[in-house]
Amino acid sequence: MTGTSRPLPRGTGGGRRRFDSDSRLGSVWTFVVGRPLRSSNASKDRITPLEGLPALSLDALTSVAYGPEAIMIVLATAGAGALSLSLPILGAIVVLLSVLVASYRQVIDGYPGGGGAYAVSRANLGRRVSLLAAASLVVDYTLTVAVSIAAGVAALASAFPVLGPYALWIALAILGTITVANLRGLGEAARAFLLPTMVFIVGLLAVIAVGLVHPLAPHIRQPGPSIVARAAAPIGVFLILKAFAAGCSALTGVEAIANGVPLFREPRVSRAKTTELLLGLILGTMLLGLGVLVVRFHIDPRHGDTVLSQITAAAVGRSWAYYTVSLSVTVVLALAANTSFGGLPVLASLLARDNFVPHTFAMRGDRLVYSRGVWVLTALSAVLLIATGANTNALIPLFAIGVFTGFTLAQLGMVVHWARERPRLWQSRAAVNGFGATLTAVATVIFLLTKFTAGAWVVVVAVPLIVASFVMVNRYYVRIGQVLQLGSSPPVPDPRPLLVVVPVTNISTLTAQALSDARAMSDDVVAVSVVFAEDQERASTFQEQWTAWSPGVRLVLLRTEYHSVVRPVVRFVKLALTEGHHRIVVLIPVLEPPHWRQHILHNQVDLALSEALRHRSEVVVARSVMRIEPPADAHGPQRQDDQRQDDQRQGHERQGHQRD
Repeated sequence: MTGTSRPLPRGTGGGRRRFDSDSRLGSVWTFVVGRPLRSSNASKDRITPLEGLPALSLDALTSVAYGPEAIMIVLATAGAGALSLSLPILGAIVVLLSVLVASYRQVIDGYPGGGGAYAVSRANLGRRVSLLAAASLVVDYTLTVAVSIAAGVAALASAFPVLGPYALWIALAILGTITVANLRGLGEAARAFLLPTMVFIVGLLAVIAVGLVHPLAPHIRQPGPSIVARAAAPIGVFLILKAFAAGCSALTGVEAIANGVPLFREPRVSRAKTTELLLGLILGTMLLGLGVLVVRFHIDPRHGDTVLSQITAAAVGRSWAYYTVSLSVTVVLALAANTSFGGLPVLASLLARDNFVPHTFAMRGDRLVYSRGVWVLTALSAVLLIATGANTNALIPLFAIGVFTGFTLAQLGMVVHWARERPRLWQSRAAVNGFGATLTAVATVIFLLTKFTAGAWVVVVAVPLIVASFVMVNRYYVRIGQVLQLGSSPPVPDPRPLLVVVPVTNISTLTAQALSDARAMSDDVVAVSVVFAEDQERASTFQEQWTAWSPGVRLVLLRTEYHSVVRPVVRFVKLALTEGHHRIVVLIPVLEPPHWRQHILHNQVDLALSEALRHRSEVVVARSVMRIEPPADAHGPQRQDDQRQDDQRQGHERQGHQRD
């Protein structure tokens, strides 16, 4: 294969691809995440409203497993009489849910590019507030992954205690599985998780229906000691507000659909709004149904048995139906982390376009997903899981503060939006959003007050630090824009003489190719060869051979007392710069072996030289690569057939382009 010259990307360690599709490792990676997709295939990976439930709604739907219980645990401190307040509190939460669903449907209409609270705040509340919303969402998405997986593993360990010691490893394995599924594309992840999601929704709605109409075991004995206080205590406003705030954890994830509007198929807006409505109807029905059954079956929170488990047992008995629903709850709790994988990469791409995070987050991978955002979310979640040992109790105090901050800012932003736009019935719309903002702001304050010492202080510290990092990144990009004179006309390009330096060690086909590439760049080319003190005789022989070969390029021998190839070349380049050369290209001949494992057999001088010269803006480091092909029969006839088919397909594509 003929060689090619290409510049070395700074800091890439030689510019080699991480996974060569022709290598064995590249083939394994392609098998895991799938073949690269064409841009024209992007619509095939978009999701429908039904697929939007497992892709973007599982966090909210699975909150029924801990939201009602969180209310009852708070009320239990005041005695058994206070538990009857759980139903009206759940009713108030469902009212807030309806307000949020209506608000986020309006957000989808007004901001179809995604981003949710960040997009609304940026347009209506200013840059600083929008960065607060974005930082809160980043914290919420990361915690959602960790909490969801930890809760799923905890439920699994409760059913199978033998798995308890391996909880962290199981959590990391689940995280890895969800990551791979999302690297393949959100559409594939949604379709893969659709079946367990439907089993969970249909199963739980069936449990509620049976429990309301004709329960099979309404007086079943529930295991585990009750945690209800024996002595009744006064029921004050603060206790009710605290229970309301605790139950509001059932609303986390409602915003994810508005954040991920670009992930839906066309018409995106109507499909996203339909998914938001489906989420509100299903979640509201579940919460109210479970609240009624809590009162009907006289359920109280117990050690070792969740409220949802007690309701299911009372409705259908501890039969196959009970275990089916319990297993589906365990599975979807773990898969609820998928909500964040649909939301955070899109949010990061918007922040990247606004110059608040590295621009790489706005780039799609081979599978047309924002893979950098997926990897970062995986890394942050893994750190949280490892730091807490996948312990749900250690993560819960941090949960929901970020998302409720986003709720509040999104609602306030919509109030400003209606006041500016003043469409028909804008006063009533603004009133709904203002009411929602008040409720979510109260919940946020109560969260902070009641959970601050239990760990919520971490969020209070983390959010400003994330905002500060956004500002630092933005300042850098602003400074770079000024240096590059972006948005204005730069000076007309002025061609200057170019010196090309080619390090060589012998006379070979590789050397000839590199010199040919160099002469195609410039008429001023020099070959340099480093000579150590003990190699003087070899140097004389090499000079004679070069003169006899006469390639049309002068050879300079760089003599050195030290055993370093890099230093003499760098010194020569510096000297050339002082002699009036404005731009120098160091073109390094590189032999590319047929297999990745054979790279270690070469000296890697190109990596050392590129690292030594990477900080000099006047020097461009490039590689003239000659790839060594494997033997013709190394991959058998099947590989040859595949290559022949690829050549034929490329020929047809070229003919098609010519006709066009």
